[in-house]
Amino acid sequence: GRRRAVGMIIAIGQDSEYPAAKLKRVIEIIDKAPLVDDLHLSFLRWSSDYYQHPAGEVIINSLPAILRQGRADTLAGERFWCVTSEGARISQEQLERSPRQQALLGCLQDAPDGLSDAMLKRQETFSLPALRALADKGLVRAETRVTPPCVANNEMPDAITPSKDQLEAIQAIRQSLDSYNCFLLNGVTGSGKTEVYIQLVRRVIETGKQALVLLPEIALTPQFVQRLQRGIGTRIAVYHSGLTDRERCQTWIEARNGVTPVVLGTRSAIWIPLHAPGLFIVDEEHDLSYKQQESFRYSARDLALVRGRNSHCPVILGSATPSLESIYNLSQKDYRQILLPHRVANARMPEIRILDMKTSALDGALSETLHQHIRTTLARGQQVLVFQNRRGYAPAFMCHQCGWLAECQRCNKLMTLHKEKQLLWCHHCDRQIRLPTACPECAGQELLEIGHGTERIEETLKAAYPKARIVRIDRDTTRRKGSMHSMYEQILSGEADILVGTQMLAKGHHFPAVTLAAIVDVDSSLYSTDFRATERLGQLITQVSGRAGRGQDPGMVLIQTHFPDHPLLRTLLEKGYMMFSTELLEERRLAGLPPCAFMAMLRAEAADIDHVEDFLNAARGLINGGRQAPQVAGPVLAPMRRRAGRHRMQLILQSDSRQALNRFLRNWLDQVETLKQARRVRWSIDVDPQDMM
Repeated sequence: GRRRAVGMIIAIGQDSEYPAAKLKRVIEIIDKAPLVDDLHLSFLRWSSDYYQHPAGEVIINSLPAILRQGRADTLAGERFWCVTSEGARISQEQLERSPRQQALLGCLQDAPDGLSDAMLKRQETFSLPALRALADKGLVRAETRVTPPCVANNEMPDAITPSKDQLEAIQAIRQSLDSYNCFLLNGVTGSGKTEVYIQLVRRVIETGKQALVLLPEIALTPQFVQRLQRGIGTRIAVYHSGLTDRERCQTWIEARNGVTPVVLGTRSAIWIPLHAPGLFIVDEEHDLSYKQQESFRYSARDLALVRGRNSHCPVILGSATPSLESIYNLSQKDYRQILLPHRVANARMPEIRILDMKTSALDGALSETLHQHIRTTLARGQQVLVFQNRRGYAPAFMCHQCGWLAECQRCNKLMTLHKEKQLLWCHHCDRQIRLPTACPECAGQELLEIGHGTERIEETLKAAYPKARIVRIDRDTTRRKGSMHSMYEQILSGEADILVGTQMLAKGHHFPAVTLAAIVDVDSSLYSTDFRATERLGQLITQVSGRAGRGQDPGMVLIQTHFPDHPLLRTLLEKGYMMFSTELLEERRLAGLPPCAFMAMLRAEAADIDHVEDFLNAARGLINGGRQAPQVAGPVLAPMRRRAGRHRMQLILQSDSRQALNRFLRNWLDQVETLKQARRVRWSIDVDPQDMM
C-alpha cells in the first residue's frame, strides 16, 4: 500500500507472478555491500524451512533492531565518561560537601573502562548537574568510542594446568577442529567443563577463527565473562537482550567483520554471522531456555548443530545432566561423548539425603531437621543455598470463611501474592492487582496465604537467623541491570551467608563456599501432565545438588518431600542421573514419544473457544491417510487452557521420520493458511515442541 517498509533482497528475478502494475519500486538500497554472506543466508532459509516459519520474518528478525529500522550497517560512536588521572587520585571524602558529586565520582572510579551515557542514566547516583560539575573540575572527561560491549584483557591469560580428564577431553576435540563433529561434554557438576572450553577457544583464536559460546541465562554472563577473560586474554563480545540496541548492533557488525574473536551470548546470539566460524559451544545444553516459546519457535541448541555442520567446524554441547535428545543421539552414533567423571581439585560429590516432611515439624516451609543443618553450616562459617522454584511470597491467596481463591480472570490460574509490593500477580499474563483487604465474595477479613515462594522463605530465614546475611536471587530481585553481577560478587566475597533463589541459582554458578544445598519442595513436579516433567525434575535436582561442596569442604544436599519412596527420586539418588535418564529414554521408546519419535504441534487461541475448535477440526480434516501422514491427536485443550483472556487448544502430530514430517508440514500448512476458520483465531506451528503448556 502506501507504507514504507524495510526488506532484504536475497535474489533478483527476471519476471514475476504479480502484474507489473502492482509491483513497487525499491526506494533506496541501504547497504553498499551484502549484510550477510551466502553461507549465513542459506542457514536462515534452512531455519525458515525446518521450523515452518515465513522466510521474510526469519531473515529480517535475525538482524539487530537498528538495522531492521533501515539504518546502514555502520554506527556512530557513543559517548563514554571516565575519571581523569586527577579524578582517580582524589578521595571521595574531599567531596563530602557535594554528596551527589561524591556518589557519582565513586561510581565512575569503580568503572575503569568508563560508563556510557545510557549506563550512567541507569545508575541511582546519576545527576546531570553533578556530572557537569565533575567535568568542570577536571575530575571526569567524555570520549567517543565505537566499540561493542566486550571485555578487553591485555594481561597474559592464567596458566592453569588441566587435570588428566580435562586434558584427554581437550586433545580429543582438538583433533576435529577443522571438521564437523558434535561432542557431548558430559561432566559432573564442578568437573571443569569451562576450562575445557577456554583451552579450545584459545586454540581456535590462534588459527585465526572465531568462537560462539551460548549460555541459557543472562544471569550467567558476568561470571562466565570473568572466567573467559582470565583464561583467553583477548576481546570477548557479549550479546543478549539486556544490552541496548546500539550495543547489540555493534557486536553483530564486529562479529560479522571478524574483529571480535569470541562472542558470548544467550539464545538470540545464534543469529550473529561470523566472518570465520571455528567453534560453537552450547553450555548447559539441556536447558529449556534455548527454545524460543513465542512467535518463531526455534531451538538455539539445535541450530548451533546446523551452523557447525555448514561451517565444517565442531560443536560442543556441555552439561552435567544431558537432555534425552542428546543421550538418544549418542545411542544413534550421531554424537561423540567426552566424559569428565570427577570434580577438579579432588573435590567430592555431595552427600544427598531425603527429608520426609510427613514426620517433621515445620517452620513455614522448612523442617526442623533442615534448620539444624543450617545452624551447623553457619557456625562453621560456610554458606547455605535454599532452593525453591517459585518466586513471590505465596502461590495462592484465599478466604478462610468462604473458600474464595484469588484467580486471574484472564487465565483461570491462581495469582501469586507478592507481599513486598502488596500485589497479586499473574505470572502467566503479567496482570497485577492491589492486594485486597477483605474477601471480594463475602467481605470476610480472614485472608490466608497458601504455600511458600522465595519471598516468604526469605522472611522465615530472617526470623530464624537475624544475624545472617541473606541474599535472594529470583526474577524480582535481578530486574535491574548489573544486579545479578553485584549479588554474585557479594556471594564470592563471603558477604552472604544464606542464598535463597529459584532456578537462576541452579544453572552453572560456582559458589565454592556453599556446603549445604536444600531443595524445599519437589512434590509439585512429581505428578505433572507433561511427559517431560520427570526429565526436567531429574535435571533440576542434579543441578541444584551440584552447587554444594565445590570447594575444599565436603557438601550435603537435603531434599524435602512428602513422597520419600517415589520411584523417580529413588532411581535418581541410588543409580545416578545417567542411569535415571537411560530408563526414561526406554519409557519414551516404548510409548513412541520424542526423542524416539518426531513431533509438531499446531496451537490455536481465540476469545471464543468454538472458533478454536472449529479451526483445529478443519485443519485435521485436511489430513488424508497414507504412509507419509503423521499420527494425529486432538484437538485437545492445552494444559493451560486459558491465557490472557484467550482459550487455547492444540493438535499434536507425530511421525517416525523427521524428513517425512517436515515434507508433510510444508504442504499441509499451505492449505491450513487458506482455511476461512483461520481468520478467527491466532495460530502457530511448533516443530520439536519442548513445552506442552
